[in-house]
Amino acid sequence: MVGKKMFAQVEEEEWNQWRSVSQEIAVGLRDVVGNTPVGYVAQDIVARQVQYMKSLPLEAASRVSEIQERAMQAVVNGERPDQLYEMIMASGQVAASRARLIARTEIGRATGALTQARALAVGSEGYWWRIKGAGTRPSHKGMKDKFVRWDNPPTLDSMTGHAGCLPNCDCWPEVHIPEPRK
Repeated sequence: MVGKKMFAQVEEEEWNQWRSVSQEIAVGLRDVVGNTPVGYVAQDIVARQVQYMKSLPLEAASRVSEIQERAMQAVVNGERPDQLYEMIMASGQVAASRARLIARTEIGRATGALTQARALAVGSEGYWWRIKGAGTRPSHKGMKDKFVRWDNPPTLDSMTGHAGCLPNCDCWPEVHIPEPRK
């Protein structure tokens, strides 16, 4: 009983500390996304991602924009895909599994857009594609450790996008930061 109480107290303290740090990060990210060229580029990247969705019905375009905007806010606020999932489910007419997929994908896209915008701001031309592990699908395994230019996202399984920005993609970009000029 004493051990359980001790672990519960430690867990609560860690959670409170994480929340505090997360709120500090969110304030900084809100400023970056809302008031800097990096933020404008990230928002533009997210908006342009709609063009890669080849079979998107016209009526869904405004809904996608709303979801993408909410995803960027979620990333800035340090939220998990669960909160975005709940918003998607509340909109109705979507299966739970589809809502989870959309939430994870849009959080990944928003995170990827912010990473890309920040990388471009420091002069990065691209990144190395990194994979999570054994469960990675074959097309993504084939990208492992390949250099990808920001201006040329790959097309895998008939979908175009950067690491971590495709549906069910657990991959991530390891950004190439150029050496400073002397």
